[in-house]
Amino acid sequence: MAGEIQDLIAEVRTGSGKGAARQSRRAGKVPGVLYGGGADPVNLDFDFNYLLKKLRQGRFKSQLWNLKVEGQEDVRVICRDVQRDVVKDMPTHVDLMRLLRTSRINLFVHVEFINHAAAPGLKKGGTLTVVRPDVELNVLAGDIPEKLVVDLTGHNIGDVIHISDIKLPEGVQPVIHRNFVVANLAAPSGLRSAGADEAEEAEEA
Repeated sequence: MAGEIQDLIAEVRTGSGKGAARQSRRAGKVPGVLYGGGADPVNLDFDFNYLLKKLRQGRFKSQLWNLKVEGQEDVRVICRDVQRDVVKDMPTHVDLMRLLRTSRINLFVHVEFINHAAAPGLKKGGTLTVVRPDVELNVLAGDIPEKLVVDLTGHNIGDVIHISDIKLPEGVQPVIHRNFVVANLAAPSGLRSAGADEAEEAEEA
């Protein structure tokens, strides 16, 4: 299970309907609703500035959250929708869905690169260029990997690391159905410049 699931703090909103939602907004809150998971829907309020900060971190709708509501047990959720003001582009409503351990979801998982010292290409001055520091995966909510690990042992300058080169946990699948690049070992800038100069000389000759 992922070790760094962020908390998302909310409070129960009394009342329902458009009137209660407007009252929440006037009080500096963003109304929301929690549904799914075989339980009754719960009306929620989020502090506007707190929620805006979370949204600006990115990938709000693509990661798992630990919803904390005072007086209730924590629950794992994923955001299904964020409604925004058409003029100001500020959040006006949030839809969250409870997740069962058997639910399949898409979310981003961090990629960690290990054994840099054992990569001949890096010893020669090459640079590890990370194309995708996080990879979007389809996973079971109850079995989310904390990270993907890439072993750089033996990698040389010019090597390209594709998603197929990474051992994924059982039942985990990339959302993108092609063998995309995760990282590569690029030549030192000096060598790249020299190679370009040689190519130009060859063309002139």
